[in-house]
Amino acid sequence: MARSPAPVGRRSVRTVLASCVIAVAVAVSGCAADSSGGTQRDARAVPTDDQRLDVLPGDAPAPRLPITLTDASGARVEVADATRIVPLNGALAEIVFTLGLGSRVVARDVSATFPEAAALPVVTNAHDVSPEQVLAQHPTVILADGESGPPEAIDQLRSAGVPVVVFEAVWTLGGVEGRIAKVAEALGVPDRGTALVDRTHREIEAARALVPAGVKAPRIAFLYVRGGHGVQLIGGDGAGSDDIIETVGGVDVGTELGLRKYTPITSEALVGGRPDVFLLMTHGLESIGGMPGLRKMPGLAQTPAGRESRVITVEDGVVLNFGPRTATVIRALVELLYTGPDALWADAGAQAAAARPAHDMAKSTGRGGI
Repeated sequence: MARSPAPVGRRSVRTVLASCVIAVAVAVSGCAADSSGGTQRDARAVPTDDQRLDVLPGDAPAPRLPITLTDASGARVEVADATRIVPLNGALAEIVFTLGLGSRVVARDVSATFPEAAALPVVTNAHDVSPEQVLAQHPTVILADGESGPPEAIDQLRSAGVPVVVFEAVWTLGGVEGRIAKVAEALGVPDRGTALVDRTHREIEAARALVPAGVKAPRIAFLYVRGGHGVQLIGGDGAGSDDIIETVGGVDVGTELGLRKYTPITSEALVGGRPDVFLLMTHGLESIGGMPGLRKMPGLAQTPAGRESRVITVEDGVVLNFGPRTATVIRALVELLYTGPDALWADAGAQAAAARPAHDMAKSTGRGGI
């Protein structure tokens, strides 16, 4: 490709990939043709030696409190003490830590997977909030979003007299900066929020700019799978994965099929969607037995992505967080798709584009900036 990726913040290409904990579930070497004439690649993982957050520099901030605000639920909330913070999901925890308030966090959700939070007790499991476990940590403020729940659990936390600040759930890049600013405001550190918003904006824009021009847009399907529960869903409009896929220059297959958020996978949808690349969460792929388990999915072998084993996995706790590490997700996906030494789509996409008439290629490359 014509452009080499520039560093995001102070990080090198390898560090950005590692901190994002991206794993490529295919290998360019060691390929073997399967019975359908496609390619079976062995699983391979990008190094994951650095998953730490890029906390804002400087001393830990001292919150200026009390503050009274109206949260996303319409409730008036007074936050007078931020010495014991409990974020109810990984995205909110990531923001709190990156602001420099990590030493004040006393518990975490299972989705807060970064090393700085590893020693904290797990008191919530995604959308399943246990009021008893949360209150056992004696929080002085609880941070939730519109998808934290069930609603009865949030009501119980508020009834206990603990301030609960609810933020809007964010599933697009357009909501990242606003959520960071609101979390910082609620915790009495608005200046740190401004600094983090500015840095995050610069990093996301720099990552966007790495998408190479003149490459045919890959058709990407986000598969949400959980083997132990028999969950097999495809992401569509509003799932969050659609915004990430479009940002890295791809066509979101679920959205193009007219699907909303998450829809059960059918062989007809897979075959009809003609995905060139599959995107999954790391533990999701592991839960179905890795690549051998994925290949058993009905219809998968009849797709371009299935025939060529073009599969990318992203660590569960970062792929859809839409927070300070979102730029690393974008950057790493661009490298894995187009610009890295083992890029999945660089050769296939270039060949497909070169085989088409120039005027058709010009029309196809007008979407999404590629």
